Amino acid sequence: MADEVFANERLAAVYDPLDPDRSDLDAYVAIAAGLGARRVLDIGCGTGTFALMLAERGIEVTGVDPAVASLDVARGKPGAGKVTWIHGDATAAPPLRADLATMTANVAQAIVEPGDWHATLSAAHDALRPGGHLVFETRVPARRAWETWNKVDSYHVDDIPGVGRVETWYDLLDVSLPLVTFRGTWIFASDGAVLTSDSTLRFRERDEVEADLAAHGYVLREIRDAPDRPGREYVFLATRPGQE
Repeated sequence: MADEVFANERLAAVYDPLDPDRSDLDAYVAIAAGLGARRVLDIGCGTGTFALMLAERGIEVTGVDPAVASLDVARGKPGAGKVTWIHGDATAAPPLRADLATMTANVAQAIVEPGDWHATLSAAHDALRPGGHLVFETRVPARRAWETWNKVDSYHVDDIPGVGRVETWYDLLDVSLPLVTFRGTWIFASDGAVLTSDSTLRFRERDEVEADLAAHGYVLREIRDAPDRPGREYVFLATRPGQE
């Protein structure tokens, strides 16, 4: 089940305008370019921003996401016809022999159930060609990112063309590590509607992720520092062993 922020049509429609700076994706574009990736599986593609960035560069992209509302936004963007959009999780991806599989932003952490996480790693492995790569990020638990997930630190107001003023903020609901749950609130001035979405993220330790990758047949190639959040996130780059 996708969170309301992705599954609700009204919230999905304002997701991009409320978070227009996606410079965090530049590092992933650079990774795809550095690996010479020609075919990419974007797991948890959401509203399609990253998938379309790759497609504009001539890369064949398949985007999968469990939220229909987010996919509808993606399909309505310029260039969307260049991407294959699939409703579902990673297990819904067809055999691709992809050069690269990605989970950007919060995607890896949003897969909180161990069974779902292992199924995702297995499905990504199956979708990759021998020698293909998997890359994803996850926050460093010790940095306690959730301490700023409160109204004082997160409140802002945006005027969105065609929508009007929208107030947003986040409230921390529970910290039961490795799980952290928080609530987003959106208030639409046009009609006074108040919408909320509860989300849970799993904060995995570095050695846990390393063990999970090894258990699913990956070879860990590198752990990078996230350029947009130095010292606060791990970026894992792993390979499915073998040669074409």
